[in-house]
Amino acid sequence: MEWLDSLRGASLAALVIKLTLAVIFGGTIGLERGRKRRPAGFRTHILVCMGATMAMCISRYCVDTLGITADVSRLGAQVINGIGFLGAGTIIVTRRQEVKGLTTAAGLWACACMGLALGAGFFECALMAFAAIIMSTTLLDKVEKLITSRSLNMNINVIVTETAVVHDVHEVLRGMDIKIFDTEITNIRELASESPNVVIETKLARRRPHVEIIAALAAIEGVISVEEL
Repeated sequence: MEWLDSLRGASLAALVIKLTLAVIFGGTIGLERGRKRRPAGFRTHILVCMGATMAMCISRYCVDTLGITADVSRLGAQVINGIGFLGAGTIIVTRRQEVKGLTTAAGLWACACMGLALGAGFFECALMAFAAIIMSTTLLDKVEKLITSRSLNMNINVIVTETAVVHDVHEVLRGMDIKIFDTEITNIRELASESPNVVIETKLARRRPHVEIIAALAAIEGVISVEEL
């Protein structure tokens, strides 16, 4: 299509279309992350996608308009390298040694690549990438949760009033025919100000809703909170 080919270049109209799509695509992906209260949300994804798009547009402008002989991909390569520092800022390790933020960091990286495709005028690739990223962060997130909720392996984090309650937790788990592989207790040195934090690695004898196990542990006297890791 001739009109589409004209938008792949470095004209003013092409620039407007590319940056507009960068804002729409990046913002839509960022909305999903922001809804889950992740460090990089709506505005961050817009800026990342738009910045990557501009980097590629500048490369195209230097070659097509200014006639500068250079490798068009060099600025894009630097975007990919630079986004790693931003992505690292979204990854945190909780006090339970649980890593969070990897999906957001990967999403930022993919969003930057999508912006490069927009800047290069490869709209078909950018559109497919946009659809794939949205599907990965929404639909596949639900599929993952459904699978893990019925998994035989289960890691549980329990906050108790005192370490003696851990024995009761173990008894309830064994009574439900659940095998305990490992138990880690933290905050031992800070019991005067904090309740013991217990991380238990288990394996179920048969598939059952994990919420049943969480509810059984929450009913134990001395258990403050229970969550699956």
